[in-house]
Amino acid sequence: MSNDLLDYLKAELKTIEERIDYSFENKDLLIQAFTHRSFVNENRKILHGHNERLEHLGDAVLGLIVSEFLYFQFPEKAEGELSELKARVIEASACFEYIDKLDVDTFLLMGVGEQKNIGRGRVTLLADLFEALIGAIYTEAGYEKTRDYFLGHFKAEAMRFIKKKHYNHKAELQDYSQKKYKKPPEYKLLREEGPDHMKVFYIEVYVNGERIAPGKGNSKREAEQNAAQAAMKIVQGDS
Repeated sequence: MSNDLLDYLKAELKTIEERIDYSFENKDLLIQAFTHRSFVNENRKILHGHNERLEHLGDAVLGLIVSEFLYFQFPEKAEGELSELKARVIEASACFEYIDKLDVDTFLLMGVGEQKNIGRGRVTLLADLFEALIGAIYTEAGYEKTRDYFLGHFKAEAMRFIKKKHYNHKAELQDYSQKKYKKPPEYKLLREEGPDHMKVFYIEVYVNGERIAPGKGNSKREAEQNAAQAAMKIVQGDS
């Protein structure tokens, strides 16, 4: 069965390249980008690796592309604002939309257990696929072509995420803590649960050394935002 899936992926490489609008000279990079760790774990004889290294690289490259774009696109914005905008453009939900636009999710090689994954875990799984794809393009073509590829295909979506209203509870809590206690709040990670593609992070936020509120989310950033939101309700007397 595993060989059949791998053979199917290899047979469909041209289709994938047509959909992503990029042709790889090194087809093994494309195959690796579309191979999840679970598939390799269940098929030890598979010679090529899974996509996590490409995902790691793609995450960094995507961050640089978006940082550079925002720097020149919004010369009036301060560092904190640029960081917030970047987070919107590269977070998992955004990367999911990018890969969903390409319509290639059905080609991802996964283990039997992983194929049953549904819900928010699927968003993370496919967001990782997009980062792996960016990593693969960068590995083969370098930074400039990868930047041109991303902006050429996803600039409209990126701008939509940039313009989307987003309430920053962490910034609000920090402003409150700085003004009242002359120091920022502290976020402490209690624990994380679940497999890599469905992590849940549990955070507690402290203001002036006092535990104020907990928060949880599918990323540390989301958990901290949720903790900050709960904390603001408490300190404002709305709990």
